[in-house]
Amino acid sequence: MVSPERSARWYRNRFAWVAVILLATSVSVVVLVNSADPELTPADLRGQIMTRMRATLEQADPEQHNHAGHIVQAANGDEPSPAVICGVHVYGHEPTDVDTLADVRTVYGFHLCGVAGPDRPWDVAPKLAGPVIMDLSTEPPGIQVVEATAEIMFVDRLRQMFPPKYAELAMKEALAEPEMADLRRRYDAAAGL
Repeated sequence: MVSPERSARWYRNRFAWVAVILLATSVSVVVLVNSADPELTPADLRGQIMTRMRATLEQADPEQHNHAGHIVQAANGDEPSPAVICGVHVYGHEPTDVDTLADVRTVYGFHLCGVAGPDRPWDVAPKLAGPVIMDLSTEPPGIQVVEATAEIMFVDRLRQMFPPKYAELAMKEALAEPEMADLRRRYDAAAGL
């Protein structure tokens, strides 16, 4: 016959396994419901915005990136055009209450781009960086960078161009470490390093 201690242990283990099974089932249901939902989650929308920003900046002619005194020479003749490789950080978008990329009109963010020439290491590559506003209501999207002028300092210009909540972020945040690592990996591949 089974002792009462062994019987109690068996019931406790059985309840523990039932709890584990119920937890696993509930997690599976949540994952299935979320993956079947046609509405984008904010993380998905942010990822799509980042992808669109990066692609727009990388496909733009290098001369369109000239700002803050940088001069990027386009290739001439038989030379291939240099590849522009960018990393981006999204501060926010407007309208803020939309769920799809098609409804986003304006994006406020940061960009860091390197112009990858053959065998040109990152450390000596021309770079373009700073807060950027992207107008997604036009095709191709409009790119507007924050630049100081002889009359207006950079921070003042940033505050003129960005809504206050995004201007504050722009003064504190640039690329996250994973985005920077991805940028360097893609740059090295484009430069043949």
